[in-house]
Amino acid sequence: MAPRKNAKGGGGNSSSSSSGSPTGCTSGGSSSPGARRETKQGGLKNGRKGGLSGSSFFTWFMVIALLGVWTSVAVVWFDLVDYEEVLGKLGIYDADGDGDFDVDDAKVLLGLKEKPAPKPTVPPEEADMYPWLEDQVLESPGPHNIEDEVHEQVQSIDETVYSEHGENLHQEPEGPAEELQPEDHVFVGSDADDRYEPMGPGAVHEETEDSYHIEETASPAYSQDMEDMIYEQENPDSSEPVVVDDAERTYQETDDVTYRDYDEQVYEPLQNEGTESSDNAVDNSNTILEELHVPPAEEQQEVPPETNKKADEPEKKGKVKKKKPKLLNKFDKTIKAELDAAEKLRKRGKIEEAVNAFEELVRKYPQSPGARYGKAQCEDDLAEKRRSNEILRRAIETYQEAASLPDAPTDLVKLSLKRRSDRQQFLGHMRGSLLTLQKLVQLFPDDTSLKNDLGVGYLLIGDNDSAKKVYEEVLSVTPNDGFAKVHYGFILKAQNKIAESIPFLKEGIESGDPGTDDGRFYFHLGDAMQRVGNKEAYRWYELGYQRGHFASVWQRSLYNVQGLKAQPWWTPKETGYTELVKSLERNWKLIRDEGLAAMDKTQGLFLPEDENLREKGDWSQFTLWQQGRKNENACKGAPKTCSLLDKFPETTGCRRGQIKYSIMHPGTHVWPHTGPTNCRLRMHLGLVIPKEGCKIRCANETRTWEEGKVLIFDDSFEHEVWQDATSFRLIFIVDVWHPELTPHQRHSLPAI
Repeated sequence: MAPRKNAKGGGGNSSSSSSGSPTGCTSGGSSSPGARRETKQGGLKNGRKGGLSGSSFFTWFMVIALLGVWTSVAVVWFDLVDYEEVLGKLGIYDADGDGDFDVDDAKVLLGLKEKPAPKPTVPPEEADMYPWLEDQVLESPGPHNIEDEVHEQVQSIDETVYSEHGENLHQEPEGPAEELQPEDHVFVGSDADDRYEPMGPGAVHEETEDSYHIEETASPAYSQDMEDMIYEQENPDSSEPVVVDDAERTYQETDDVTYRDYDEQVYEPLQNEGTESSDNAVDNSNTILEELHVPPAEEQQEVPPETNKKADEPEKKGKVKKKKPKLLNKFDKTIKAELDAAEKLRKRGKIEEAVNAFEELVRKYPQSPGARYGKAQCEDDLAEKRRSNEILRRAIETYQEAASLPDAPTDLVKLSLKRRSDRQQFLGHMRGSLLTLQKLVQLFPDDTSLKNDLGVGYLLIGDNDSAKKVYEEVLSVTPNDGFAKVHYGFILKAQNKIAESIPFLKEGIESGDPGTDDGRFYFHLGDAMQRVGNKEAYRWYELGYQRGHFASVWQRSLYNVQGLKAQPWWTPKETGYTELVKSLERNWKLIRDEGLAAMDKTQGLFLPEDENLREKGDWSQFTLWQQGRKNENACKGAPKTCSLLDKFPETTGCRRGQIKYSIMHPGTHVWPHTGPTNCRLRMHLGLVIPKEGCKIRCANETRTWEEGKVLIFDDSFEHEVWQDATSFRLIFIVDVWHPELTPHQRHSLPAI
């Protein structure tokens, strides 16, 4: 009874009582007051101490989990760990020579896989191949001997570029905010003598379907290889974002633009389709029209005529996984951490800091191709950021320096020279670009994609014969090369071998190869089919429309500003140019009389239409304004008419149109065709109109002219002309800006 009494009293023997029983209870199961207190303070009901309740365990679990989450956020947010540097240190275990440590490297180190033979780089003894002199030109497969014109051309272009209105020479401003623009220039004359000549009445030629031009509304997109730079390949898991200013790079945008891959030969030849008025009177073999247009964000932007693929595009080929280029030589692997640090700045958009970092690396390691290549890419980015041609020229030279260094990896050489060629084309240095492409083909003769690029290079200078030989060579080796097929078909059509061109264009588009799903090829295929009477033409136009290349089956212009009102026929009131129409109709006899006087063949003012738009007949034109520029010599033949038009800037300032007389003789038929842009409307003033036999169809509506009356239509819609009268038909053609274009767009859209 004593123990019970002691327990009940809670005296000094309570400790012995507790030690006498593990549960701290008597044999009768009664708990002491002390034991009850322990239970309340955290013990279990059975008297055991130290356990956690379910709710307490969950609380501690959440605390620990939240601490882990916030710790991870802090590491990422404050950039406490340089993951690229950590991954870079694993490069010393690189066993397969691809510049990083991965599963394949582990297999090699564990003996589970044989070490692959390293891909040969350019040996030192071949280093003299890369720092080539620009006057060492490959022998052209065509009749032209391309000369050393790179540096001379840069100077000559600067001296001959039109100012905005064609009156003064353009001087590029110096400083960080220079305007980055392709340099407008017009070459007239032989290939060897690229001097600029002012246009005279006989120097205005029409731009034909056969010419092949380039136009950019924004600088071309980087390829994935170029944008990822050389070091991202070493860190394939890197999640570092590339900072790109969307306002500076509108790639894309439409297309691939969206994404241009250097295996995709993306180019922008000007659509040379004339209209009843022979649309674009510029020397078709040597003219390069190129201008950068960066309109305000609120304005509709022009959509360049490039591949505009839709997400549900049919017949789309599966993507082939591309092999990573190997761009670091042995020496560059030893300084990879420094290269990565500089590249990290570039990818974060700190371009100026990245330029300084790479320049320091070039100074420390002048033998490093990677440092030089990184510097070139930073200068390329900086040129876009500052809109500076001068900085872009520096990038072009640095790309060459990178490719010229001894022991430069072959992949780096190829990418450097391809980007160099691309940037030269952007500046309008077509011959310099051609030299670079020729060198690429010389260094990599088995790469058919480079030969395809070379063919485009020849087309861009108007050397269709040399381009044709290049594509014949490609097709002899790879007969199913879709890119070569569409371009070969394009050349055949330009040579008026209409029937022969159709299978090449058709099979090339159907191949689905990169660079073949382009509006120009649908356009020319349909046009060729129309001319041979093949009813499949409109099926291809429909497919082109479905794939986003055309605004509609009828409206097939390629240089368009989206959102503009589109209809085949217009009234004067709808255009808003009623005063111009009234003036033309009020003075039609004056305009007619000067036109008739100019028809004197001894003056040679009327020139035959040379765009291959006629099925048959005789059609000539006398041009007063071209691309917003007044032909002063031509206006001497029609001074009163020119004086009358000077009052109307909507037409005289239309840099995508013309003002001219058009005479068509009996027995003439003009093929169905479309103009190059939806940015203009076309007015026809009847001057001498036979009573019967003359008519014009636009889309699905046919009309006739009346003397002294103006017809207005949108020549971006398909139109066709017949002259079956017994006497000539004379009209006056006046192009005007589309009324919905803003003043800024009228000022900045490139000329066509």
